[in-house]
Amino acid sequence: MNPLGFTKAATRLVLVLAAVSSLFLAVSCGGGSSTPPPNQEGFGPGDLNGTYVFSSLGSDSSVGDVLALAGTFAANGTGGVTGGTMDVMAPGLGGLAPAQSISSGSYSVATDGRGQVTLRSAAGTFVLDFVLTSVSSGVSSHGFISEFDGNGSGSGTLDLQTPVTSLSQLANPYAFSISGQAIAGASGPVISASTGAFTLNSSGTITAGTGIQDLNASGITYPAMAVTGGATLGSGTGPGSLTLTSSSFALTFDYYPIDATHLKLIETDGNEFFAGDAFTQTGASIPNGAMVFTMGGGTQSLGPIAVGGLMTSDGTGNFPSGLEDVNNAGTLSPAQLAFTGTAAGPASTGGRVAVNLTGFIPATASGSSTWVIYPSSGGLLLLEMDTANVTQGVGYAQTATSFSAGSSVGYGLSLSGFNGVEGFEVDDIAQFNASTGTSNNMTGILGENDEGVNQVSATTLTGTYTPDSPATGRGSILVPSLGTPLGGLSLEYYVVDSSTVLFIEVDGNPDPQVAAGMFEGQSSVQGGAAVLSHFLLARPRGSARIAGRQRSK
Repeated sequence: MNPLGFTKAATRLVLVLAAVSSLFLAVSCGGGSSTPPPNQEGFGPGDLNGTYVFSSLGSDSSVGDVLALAGTFAANGTGGVTGGTMDVMAPGLGGLAPAQSISSGSYSVATDGRGQVTLRSAAGTFVLDFVLTSVSSGVSSHGFISEFDGNGSGSGTLDLQTPVTSLSQLANPYAFSISGQAIAGASGPVISASTGAFTLNSSGTITAGTGIQDLNASGITYPAMAVTGGATLGSGTGPGSLTLTSSSFALTFDYYPIDATHLKLIETDGNEFFAGDAFTQTGASIPNGAMVFTMGGGTQSLGPIAVGGLMTSDGTGNFPSGLEDVNNAGTLSPAQLAFTGTAAGPASTGGRVAVNLTGFIPATASGSSTWVIYPSSGGLLLLEMDTANVTQGVGYAQTATSFSAGSSVGYGLSLSGFNGVEGFEVDDIAQFNASTGTSNNMTGILGENDEGVNQVSATTLTGTYTPDSPATGRGSILVPSLGTPLGGLSLEYYVVDSSTVLFIEVDGNPDPQVAAGMFEGQSSVQGGAAVLSHFLLARPRGSARIAGRQRSK
């Protein structure tokens, strides 16, 4: 189903976690919106103090090609940016600008944890909105970001850096998840997503026999390729370098370490255009028991798709039961779809397991679908490896069936997706409080960037969340109206733990929006929120924007 902007979709894969738009900004982000009263969560400029690693993956405002940012910036605790380094990957805006020094910048933080940072380098000026979710020793250690300037839009994360000063610190097994687009062919850029694993030794070389990579390029699959290469160390705020070489692909990345367990990756060779993450695998395994998951993707011909749900795992790659929600280019599953998954064999290099799925959508013409999965400290990394579609995502062990609520419980939210009315990418970021009432039990402030064109910096968010009964960890969220060109939101959510929730958007035809995201508890309110990493969402670019149309509900 390819209505409206989905009809001639081109390509891109976009990082889904990151969001924020600040009410208290010295410089307006554009768009007409109301000014709700601030939430009193107790944040301020002093909560952003130190060197932070940031990343955003999205699409540019010119032709809709991939636009990725990754880097570090130094915040002084009083609103100033005193240095840093950033990579820009933007084939539609001129190509690559690796390791650019950040010459100046500034930031603001509102009391509810929303804020904005401006970064200036030789590659240009970039504006990132953020929402802070975690505090450690009085300093914010994690949050979501969203690019919020005229270059384009995207979503990502913000994390306080623990410096890596020697290659021996990186002597670990890692699993990686990257996405983006391949070099343009006759029909345009090719949506691509990849997962894999490798082990670095103390000199930074990938240990022989430990490197493996799976790649899906618009339904053309390259399974279980052997990988060689290695890493070099960066200096100061600059990135290190990582090479991953297989029989089919030679990829070179800059990497920015959050710490020795989590690296941000952005490609620098211009052969392909990928960005993503590498997570340590030390102590990681496939969870046993209840799990939640979300995946997203798309191709030029099929349009975007987002899926999410609940499943049980036996810990070896078998999933005896599962229930799935589907938004397939605006066509919704009428009810949760039952599926099962069977491991094609025991775990191999990097903990890799191939899983044959029955009853799962998307599926090939024969009705089958296949995942490859890699365990990591960032979750169970999922990649579709069949001809039906390109989807990528994450699964987590489920440890609660409801998230915390109360008049003072705050959350940071990020959403990234594709709007069928406008025909372009949309990225939302918000802060909200969750109460225990039966109606209007979500109140907060939301910002929205429609691929760098339509921007609303702050608008009132008023909605209702309704858990399933009996409680399974699934539920629905309805925000009937927002002061943005794209209208309200309809979401299905899946509880990971008491402060972490995944979701997909289920706005269907005739005004479809296909998206996915996450919200996390703000630890300044809750006294300690679980910090889980993001997952990736793949979305095709629309061929035309339909201006001046309001999405109805």
